Amino acid sequence: MLTAITIKNFTLVEQLEIDFCQGMTAITGETGAGKSLVLGALSMALGDRADTDRIRRGAERAEVSALFDISSITPASQWLIDQDFENTGSECLLRRIITREGRSRGSINGQPATMAQLRELGEMLIDIHNQHEHQSLLRRDTHRAILDNYADTAILANEVKQLYQSWRSLSNHLTRLENQSEELDARKELLVFQVNELDQLELSDNELAELEQEQHLLANAESIIQKSHQVLDICSQAENFNLQTGLHRTLQLLQEIPQKADALASAEKLLISAEIEIEEASREIQHYLDSFEVNPEQLQQVEERLSAIFQLARKHRVPANELCEKHRLLQQELDRLNGGTEDIAALQNQLAKLKDDYLDKARQLTKKRTKAALSLSDAVSGHFDSLAMQGALFTPQLAPLPEGEFASEGLEAVEFLIATNPGDPPRPLQKIASGGELSRISLAIQVIAAQNSAIPTLVFDEVDVGIGGATADVVGKMLRQLGSRGQVICVTHQPQVAACAHQHLLVSKRTHSEGAESGLTMLPRAERVNEIARMLGGAKVTGRTVEHAREMLELAES
Repeated sequence: MLTAITIKNFTLVEQLEIDFCQGMTAITGETGAGKSLVLGALSMALGDRADTDRIRRGAERAEVSALFDISSITPASQWLIDQDFENTGSECLLRRIITREGRSRGSINGQPATMAQLRELGEMLIDIHNQHEHQSLLRRDTHRAILDNYADTAILANEVKQLYQSWRSLSNHLTRLENQSEELDARKELLVFQVNELDQLELSDNELAELEQEQHLLANAESIIQKSHQVLDICSQAENFNLQTGLHRTLQLLQEIPQKADALASAEKLLISAEIEIEEASREIQHYLDSFEVNPEQLQQVEERLSAIFQLARKHRVPANELCEKHRLLQQELDRLNGGTEDIAALQNQLAKLKDDYLDKARQLTKKRTKAALSLSDAVSGHFDSLAMQGALFTPQLAPLPEGEFASEGLEAVEFLIATNPGDPPRPLQKIASGGELSRISLAIQVIAAQNSAIPTLVFDEVDVGIGGATADVVGKMLRQLGSRGQVICVTHQPQVAACAHQHLLVSKRTHSEGAESGLTMLPRAERVNEIARMLGGAKVTGRTVEHAREMLELAES
């Protein structure tokens, strides 16, 4: 339940705090200003779009806070917990700030919140019905939404929609697979040939690098052997002079020097190490020469193998070192295609299961809608006599879809029909109802639907437009009855409706040299009489008008 709204620098208001209570609250005065002040501020707090022109002239920012009692609103309390917002269990504060630069900030219980979060939580706290809602009655989507809301089937309808979307998506995918079967067969035949060709090559991951290295050695065998012998001669085998002999003679000379300086001793150690390294290098070279042989036949085999590898790489348009990876990718694709028949069969089974689940849920939805349609018809038609539509009959029609046809909304199309005169066949609203009748039908539906609403605060924005007299009196009583079950806030210009309220707020506007100011005042009983008398009599209020206003209040309270 909405308990208070605090407004700062919003339109023509510098600062204002409005308290609300349970029951029906009427807002009268300058109706346009009242809507802008109360509903505009409330919509801003609930995350709706807010323009900078809403900021009071001379101010840098506007701020609106809405305080709700959520002690009996379990979904809202659970939502706060699920979204990691602070939850006191009793109160919830929604706050919104907009700046002159166009920046906007929102918070829930003092924690930063996005506009989407404000809107999502707001939908659980308050439901706003506006004066143009009767126009939406001309759309079938609105009819279905109203019936589902009345039948409390929103969750079931959403399940039906999700099952339909899953079924439709899978059905389209399966159709594409089946239509591509010929292309898939041709692709599979090509893959079998390519994979077999690569299987026969039997190329291993590191084989290409090893073959290229081996080919390089075999192709340069004579040069390698010749240069290796030359190096061996220099190191140790030349008769006239070699490194090993020279180092040996150098060490003998150093060893003959008595009491060598540190530099000579260090040089001696280095030369000893060099002699050892040269001996080791000579052994390695000799070992290599002993094991290495020139093999023209092996060279030919290696070059033929390399030629086969590069030829297949060119065929598949990949570098030779990526041929193994190409082989794996082709094999994976072939494996998927080989399993394609099984996949299609599995998809067909899955599609049949989704269809059965959809039909089960959709039939449950049809059953609930059918039962709710009868109840809604009786409830709405029962209000027509009091709304000056004697003998009219309201009928929610559930037209089954053609056999085998599915829809995301269920197995039937929902349309509201009405017969305005006894004996007339029910016909669609847009073909039979006038603008005034649509307003009254819309009001009857809204009131009946609101009785089943789990949302504790209902806002009616001039829903009584286009009616008056005894009909307005009935509307006021209907809204007061709703208020006795929860909280109703009604912006109205009908004195009969205002007289039925438990609480009366008056919107005022004062102009001065520096601009204008709007205000909202809680009216005590005596001033309520005066305001209702003003609404009845216009600019000139007489004693008789005042007595009439007092009588209207007494009748409403009784």
